[in-house]
Amino acid sequence: MKRRLLFVLAVAAAAAVVGGCGGGSSDSGGSGGSTSAGTPQPGGDVVIARTQESLGMDNINVFDNESIWIFQQMFESLYTVSADGKSVKPWLATGYDLSDDKLTYTFHLREGVKFHNGQPMTSADVKFSIDKARDPKTGWGFIDVAIKSVEAPDPNTVVIKTKYPWAPLVADIALFNNAILPKDYAGMSQKDFYANPIGTGPFKWDHWTHGKEIKLVKNPDYWQKGKPYLDSVTWTTVPTDATRELQLKGGQAQIDEFPPFSTIDTLKQTPGITMNLFPSTRTDYLPMNFKAKPFDDVHVRRAISYAIDRQAMIDSVLFGYATPANSFMPPQVPYYDKNSPGLQFDLDKAKEEMAQSSVPNGFSFELSVGSGDDTQTQIAQILQESLKQIGIDLKIRKVDPSVQFQQQQEYDYEMTFAYWTMDIADPDELVSFAVDNKTAGSFFTDYNDPQQIEWTHQAQATFDTGQRQELYTQIQKKAAEDAFMVFLYYSPYRYATTDKVQGFQVYPTGNYHMEDVWLKQ
Repeated sequence: MKRRLLFVLAVAAAAAVVGGCGGGSSDSGGSGGSTSAGTPQPGGDVVIARTQESLGMDNINVFDNESIWIFQQMFESLYTVSADGKSVKPWLATGYDLSDDKLTYTFHLREGVKFHNGQPMTSADVKFSIDKARDPKTGWGFIDVAIKSVEAPDPNTVVIKTKYPWAPLVADIALFNNAILPKDYAGMSQKDFYANPIGTGPFKWDHWTHGKEIKLVKNPDYWQKGKPYLDSVTWTTVPTDATRELQLKGGQAQIDEFPPFSTIDTLKQTPGITMNLFPSTRTDYLPMNFKAKPFDDVHVRRAISYAIDRQAMIDSVLFGYATPANSFMPPQVPYYDKNSPGLQFDLDKAKEEMAQSSVPNGFSFELSVGSGDDTQTQIAQILQESLKQIGIDLKIRKVDPSVQFQQQQEYDYEMTFAYWTMDIADPDELVSFAVDNKTAGSFFTDYNDPQQIEWTHQAQATFDTGQRQELYTQIQKKAAEDAFMVFLYYSPYRYATTDKVQGFQVYPTGNYHMEDVWLKQ
């Protein structure tokens, strides 16, 4: 889990808005989503013009979104996240049984599933895959802290035993990291396997021309009969916004990943184009370093949060396409509390907090901004003007995006930019990183509240939804009052498509199912 956080925050430092994970409203040129119209038609090829190159296809060691969203078309897990991002549904498993003591999960595998090489999927493959993924020596190490053992008593059954009751287990199993691969990498080395990946998914590996494109082709033996509809999907690397838009309009691409906020209104009015704004789990923050005075003073942190006019920032920089954040948790995450008392814009309260602080006459500090990141720069300039009103002198510290996150890890910052998106349909992943100091120092702020940590651990072991809601409500309330980060805004996933693209939907966790996509003739 820690390595995933490292990547998420690194991306945030490099591309706070362009990186493309969101949370907010949904729009599709005025209707609501790239929904299917009519009977799906087989055939056709789709090109997705994207902003960045993938890092690799290794699902147990690679954590960038531009890799994840591609290898998820090849690799599948026992469960997968639901369309609303708030629950999970059976996928390569048909269901599971939970023991009375909440320590043993018995998963029943779907029959008739085959890997791309024709090999049947069995429980031996599941055990191999989860053991590899959870072992810090070979994979990410995700949920290894909770799992005691993975057993395969017969070809169609997998038994997972936990060391203690662990409520997020099924949501964790749905993570891309725990996708099912053929046992022993189908006789290949790990390196060779990921150079020519084999999964159970709707699309198979074709080729990767580095710096240019990755192409996957239809799996004719996919377990969902009749799917996928498309013959192939190609992801091209086109970092220039204007070029992606031209390719979309010219027919060289059918999907444009992350058009700029400034072009949304125009694209909505463009004939033949559908502009989609999908609800997401993206939350943007301003972490503050508790090790750097006076950010250890809660009154200073509250004053800063109160002094920021989030809506004005959203209107001027994001063209209105975001929502002020009231919690470190976004609305698309289970147990989000819409009534959480996030510290919203109130200049009088900001001045009151400063008067009670250790620096009532003001102070000066540096905000680390990724050089070349226009969005971060614009927001920083707005913050400068806002904080002047309460006697705080904000200086912009421009740093190379490649070292911005490293500096945050080393606490070589006072305030910086970061964002978060969810990987699973359970709040535990985010809550652990945000308020449990033992996990990455609470977003590398060094926020360390024993009560928050206790509530977090209680929620992990609580299966009753009502009790979990009470715990997460308390956590959100205290996090807001302690103002350990400035919660900025929730923003959507932005995708423009040609109007021939049907069935394309991005889930709040950022993934999408290309097996459901088809082209209208």
